[in-house]
Amino acid sequence: MHSLNVLAMNSGSSSLKFGLYRVDSTGAQKLLGETIATAENPDAITQVASVLAASGMPPPDAIGHRIVHGGPALRQHSRIDDAVLRQLQAAAAFAPLHAPAALAHIRFAQAHFPGVPQVACFDTAFHAELPEVARVLPIARELQSEGIQRYGFHGLSLESIVQQLGNGMPVRLVIAHLGNGASITAVKGGKSIDTSMGLTPTGGVIMGTRSGDLDPGLLVYLMREKRLDAAQIEALVDHQSGLKGISGLDSDMRQLHEAAPSNPDARLAIEMFCQSVRKQIAAMIAVLDGLDLLVFTGGIGENDAVVRASICAGLSWIGVNLDEARNCLASNPINNATSRCSVQVLVSKEDEQIARHAWALVA
Repeated sequence: MHSLNVLAMNSGSSSLKFGLYRVDSTGAQKLLGETIATAENPDAITQVASVLAASGMPPPDAIGHRIVHGGPALRQHSRIDDAVLRQLQAAAAFAPLHAPAALAHIRFAQAHFPGVPQVACFDTAFHAELPEVARVLPIARELQSEGIQRYGFHGLSLESIVQQLGNGMPVRLVIAHLGNGASITAVKGGKSIDTSMGLTPTGGVIMGTRSGDLDPGLLVYLMREKRLDAAQIEALVDHQSGLKGISGLDSDMRQLHEAAPSNPDARLAIEMFCQSVRKQIAAMIAVLDGLDLLVFTGGIGENDAVVRASICAGLSWIGVNLDEARNCLASNPINNATSRCSVQVLVSKEDEQIARHAWALVA
């Protein structure tokens, strides 16, 4: 198949990443890329057109979009047509933190690149074959038929880790994707068999501004006693919780590290985050019946040696032991010679995965 120039649009909860790739059957070559913090720049999307225009690069032959949640109807990467757009609109309630921006980016691309084929790449696709024991939620059966189930997220990141491991892929793998959003996934023989996020990207471990798992009775209490409505509950668990809620300062782990020596709330936020992740890793080890490889990825997972060390310090019982110098340098493997399993730091390459999928569906 021939090569294509693919524009990959990756809209996260706090940033917009985009990259232009030259893709063919041998792989994807990055031609340009940029990350824009959307919180500080609500007009970030217009910068994409400006960067592309100024670059002198050829226009894209295809455009791929990261879509966090496609709902029950969209579980495989798909070319975008009117029917897919309607399904994306219908699924927006599952990921209110991400869906509006992704839909806006699709409309932007349609307006600026008319006639260029577009592809939706779903973060839930990697988890589409979760076994029933992980997929089914312990709720009334009639609700399950409405698509209320565990979906799992960060699938494009997880795909990119599996792609990088290639023939070195072990049987029992745990991937800790740690960033503003965070999830832990058990991968057996290259397939997701359990993951920490559930129906939405709010569940699982503590995150930047998201609560992760909570006692459902807490939400009932807040509705009954504090008279919070659905919008207020959503704002609380998605925007005012997690590291930001615990510390009262910031959702950015770098800022919390700076404040920690003199601020006990910042220290507590970091400790709670590490313990939350450690507990989920241990749960996934139980699901896998052991561990061959632990991979850290995502902004925190790739760049924060202190957090990696803290998480792994509580996993010595399973034989996870880090080499301090290698961990500080993120020089793989970061485990020492006594460790019973390998520990690595791998860069999440979501944009490259988007470009690969777009090429496969268009070329």
